[in-house]
Amino acid sequence: MTKTILITGSTDGIGLLTAKTLKDKGHQIILHGRSPSKLEAAAAEVGGDVATYNADLSSLEATADLASAIQADYKHIDVLINNAGVYKVPNPVLSNGQDVRFLVNTLAPFALTKALLPIIPKDGRIINLSSAAQAPVDIQALTGEIKLDDMGAYAQSKRAIAIWSQQVAKDLPDGPVLLAVNPGSLLASKMVKEGFGVAGNDLQIGADILIRLALDDAFADATGKYWDNDTGNFASMTSGNAGAVMTAIQELTF
Repeated sequence: MTKTILITGSTDGIGLLTAKTLKDKGHQIILHGRSPSKLEAAAAEVGGDVATYNADLSSLEATADLASAIQADYKHIDVLINNAGVYKVPNPVLSNGQDVRFLVNTLAPFALTKALLPIIPKDGRIINLSSAAQAPVDIQALTGEIKLDDMGAYAQSKRAIAIWSQQVAKDLPDGPVLLAVNPGSLLASKMVKEGFGVAGNDLQIGADILIRLALDDAFADATGKYWDNDTGNFASMTSGNAGAVMTAIQELTF
């Protein structure tokens, strides 16, 4: 059955490869990016009838506008893959004092997911990109009261998205399925090359697991779980301050 699938951050890396692979399988793909020229190039590379939406996810206002535009154009989205992410940027602190890693990696996908829930069916799926690099979330860092180095902010933001994946899933026992995933360590994405200075592992490793999580029946009852693709299994993801993290995320996005 053909699915309508929205992938954020899909102008390069895992997002683009996932889009291409899914398009080749016959699914309807919606690309998102923050560069109009890269979006155009990505659409040409994916080929066929591909929708594109431009939005800067470091802005919650732009994220809300993105959700509104998609809702105006689509009656349903079968799969949402929150793939967009940032690690190392020249100016990580935004004008409102928040760290861009928390905005793009944690808060924007939460806001987008909540806004699109009315058009995601009960048997739909929401896949959130986390990471093997996780660290306990400091609420003051999440809110922008204290600053972190690149890895600190990235690792905490990736723990935070895994936390809200788990917490939101509890509020949606009838679906859609909500999963967090480490798609694989040090895959050959632009982020890895720029941030760590290594070529990285085959991107197809990450694309393949995103496709499995999005479509395979084996994951239909796995809502709220965290898949670690380095081990090829679900992994425990506990946090003593999950409630406080969730409260902060809700307050920061609404």
